[in-house]
Amino acid sequence: MLVRIEGVDLPGRGGGAEAAALRLGNVHVGIQRRAEVVGRIRADASSATWELDVTTREVDGLLDVSGPYVHGRPGARFLYVSWGGVDGDEFAMFRRAKLMFGDIPGALLRAAHAGEGVLTGRLGLTDPAGGPRCARVRPPDIAWRLAEP
Repeated sequence: MLVRIEGVDLPGRGGGAEAAALRLGNVHVGIQRRAEVVGRIRADASSATWELDVTTREVDGLLDVSGPYVHGRPGARFLYVSWGGVDGDEFAMFRRAKLMFGDIPGALLRAAHAGEGVLTGRLGLTDPAGGPRCARVRPPDIAWRLAEP
């Protein structure tokens, strides 16, 4: 199953001390694959989009997801959007947002599993204080839909 994460309103684009600190710290955001953060994009980019393959299977009548981007135990699976400072090839993570598969409506998840479209989550990446969004991101702060491939 293909999952697309669309990040908008990145925190390094605005004015103010927090945005300036993010730019000066060369802060990037990416998707965590196992222990590595991949697809890194600068915190002052206009947007961020990641596409990843997720394995789905039926287990005791429930749909389970897995793969290198998926974290957590069965029934509590999630994706990490991770923030960190970049220095050369080094990425020093300091904050993460958690996108729970359990927050996705079941019919939508099943439609994506059936190949009816790309499961797409759209979220703002700036928190209410102007910094990088972190912690568990729940609807309506993330909007899930089925999109064209």
